[in-house]
Amino acid sequence: MIRANFILNSDHRITAFKMTGHADSGPYGQDIVCAAVSALSISTINGLEHVVCAKPEVKSDEHNGGFLRVSAIDVGHDSQILMRTFLNGLQDIAESYPKNIEVKMFEN
Repeated sequence: MIRANFILNSDHRITAFKMTGHADSGPYGQDIVCAAVSALSISTINGLEHVVCAKPEVKSDEHNGGFLRVSAIDVGHDSQILMRTFLNGLQDIAESYPKNIEVKMFEN
C-alpha cells in the first residue's frame, strides 16, 4: 500500500509530504495505481521547480520499499494551488483504490 502523508502549517498550507510503499495493484509495469501516483507526483514536483520556480527539497528511493519525501515547499499561492491539486488527485485515487493507497493530513 502507498501511504501519502501531508504536513500542513497552522494556516493549512502544505509544507511537506511523504509517500512510502508500493500500490501492488498489478504486476510490475502494469500497476495503474502506481502509474497514476507517479505521474501526479512527478508532475507536481516539476511544476514546483520549473513553473513556479520554487526549490523544494526532494529525496527519493524507489528501490527500497518506495519512498518520496518533499519538504520546504513554498507556501505561496501558486505552489499551494499545485499542492492542493496534487492532494485532490491522490484523494480521488484513494477513493477508487482504498486497498492500494491511503492519504492522511497532519498539522505541524
